[in-house]
Amino acid sequence: MKKIKYTVVVLLGILAINACDTKDLELTNPNELLPETYFTREVQLQASVNAVYSNLQTRGLYARHIFFALDNMSQENKGNPQLEGNKTPFLNFSFDASSDIIQFYWEACYLGIYKANFVLENEDKINAIPVENLSPERKNKFLGEARFLRAYYYFLLVTRFGDLPIYTKTGTTGNPRSPKADVYKLITEDFDFASKNLLSKSVEQKGRATKEAAYAYLGKALLYQKKYDEALAAFQNVTGFSLEQNFYNNFMDETEHGPESIFEIEYDQNLGVADKWGSDTAGTGVAEATLRGQEYGNLGWYNVYPSDDILDEYEPGDKRFGDTFYVPGSKYNNGANTMTTANFSSSAGLRRAGWKKYQNYYKRTNENEDSSINFKVMRYSDVLLMMAECESMRPGGVQSTAIGYINQVRDRADVPLLPLTLTKEQVFTALVHERKVELAGEQVRFDDIIRWGIASTELAGTGFQANKSELWPIPNRETSSNPNIKPSDNNPGY
Repeated sequence: MKKIKYTVVVLLGILAINACDTKDLELTNPNELLPETYFTREVQLQASVNAVYSNLQTRGLYARHIFFALDNMSQENKGNPQLEGNKTPFLNFSFDASSDIIQFYWEACYLGIYKANFVLENEDKINAIPVENLSPERKNKFLGEARFLRAYYYFLLVTRFGDLPIYTKTGTTGNPRSPKADVYKLITEDFDFASKNLLSKSVEQKGRATKEAAYAYLGKALLYQKKYDEALAAFQNVTGFSLEQNFYNNFMDETEHGPESIFEIEYDQNLGVADKWGSDTAGTGVAEATLRGQEYGNLGWYNVYPSDDILDEYEPGDKRFGDTFYVPGSKYNNGANTMTTANFSSSAGLRRAGWKKYQNYYKRTNENEDSSINFKVMRYSDVLLMMAECESMRPGGVQSTAIGYINQVRDRADVPLLPLTLTKEQVFTALVHERKVELAGEQVRFDDIIRWGIASTELAGTGFQANKSELWPIPNRETSSNPNIKPSDNNPGY
């Protein structure tokens, strides 16, 4: 596995920004970066773009809080007694605007947007770099990365908060909330630009946004707006991918960036973890590890465990069950050890299972605070299922074609293929099931059931309140510091 060492870059004193400490994003030290000479060389541009990635690695996002919040809200998780108090409200929807998890999420995304805007507002200086030093194609490639990442951060925000302040320049603060439709317009424009200017996965460095990733997220953003024909057209440009023959290859360290992987959040503990506990939002330190393994591991902290609801969803013989969960009798540590009933105990009693996705037990006997396993936040199976949804839901859609996409995913799982004669309603039911089991523990289900309008049914008895719990509240720090967003302007119910 390729290991690259990264260096810290400070951008003009505006904000201390860490060069993206991500696996396989190769950096060269740009030495002194002074305001009058900045954006004159490719290495400076690359360092600035790399910095935009680093916010994804923070505790506010994929290092810790995002998987708890979304898996808890979707009820894929249940909490053991030791689960920390700031995470339990996401199980029963009792969180409010004082939540530090919501605050960190908000700030990590907006700081990432700030970094992207710093690159994009210097487009004229970037284009002024002599062609013999940097080709127009590479200039647009770096600009495409910045726009991809800005769109990604805005997508994370709009799905959680709805209407948002929009910032496209670094010098502006205190903007009022813009309608969700305007946020999606910016997201769509950015992903569209990225899709036309990024490099393909086959030639791009591992870990960077690619043309195919931009098309996949463009399609997802359009799907969330129910623009099915446009979304399907975007998804059809996601070519050159295939499903991993072994489903579990998607969740191991050694098999990252495989044939199914479209976009990953990078981690590599060998590159340094010194700022792991201090990296809540800004991405300004070395924090090359996620806590996902230790937090979820049934031989680790075991803060959460798979709910009966998710365990019971799998069909008999579905191979994904054994690759998603550990149960008594499961082998681990390269097959040398066997999970016993005692390995699933908590102070509240025995649990049926523990999470296997993103756990390091496949190669060792314990978890620790540092995991190098990347998050595959966009997989080809997800795209296939979204294509099925678009085909089924669009006017004049052919249900048998939609079923064919679903069956590609089911075939790998070794479960019976669906008949091609299903009605549109039956296809929807099949999609709800398939996305639930294929993408369990991957932070997609809550958004699925919200956009499908079935959350009140699926989350009945959990504390979910229709017309409130679909969104998070704007955090207190924002409403107390932004004169254009008062506490009374918050989302309904907060």
